[in-house]
Amino acid sequence: MGASPAQYLNAIKEAEAYYGPSLIIAYAPCINHGLKAGMGLSQKEEKLAVDCGYWHLYRYNPDLEALGKNPFSLDSKEPDWTKFQDFLKGEVRFASLYKLFPDKAQELLTLTEEFAKVRYGTYARLAGK
Repeated sequence: MGASPAQYLNAIKEAEAYYGPSLIIAYAPCINHGLKAGMGLSQKEEKLAVDCGYWHLYRYNPDLEALGKNPFSLDSKEPDWTKFQDFLKGEVRFASLYKLFPDKAQELLTLTEEFAKVRYGTYARLAGK
């Protein structure tokens, strides 16, 4: 919702219109994430998550297949990967790795970014981009 109110509304409208069970998967920051900016800025955190590539906006509408269209839509733009590590460091659940495992923290957070890039590439292929 914080990243794109229009995409949020489209996802809800499509889910409601579908005849059958619908599922909406969303990134929702919670107090356990330990947002350094504070929970009052959770919608800004949602936007940051999408902008940096931590989270991607997508929809799957099976009704489009019957129309000969791709049912998978990737609504996210190409992320700004230069913001990824700063995003992770803005949440205590990731930043605490530097205190708990100082010798492994950067390696783990770099792997997290690499996996996010693979996930985005997969979504882009599914969407035909």
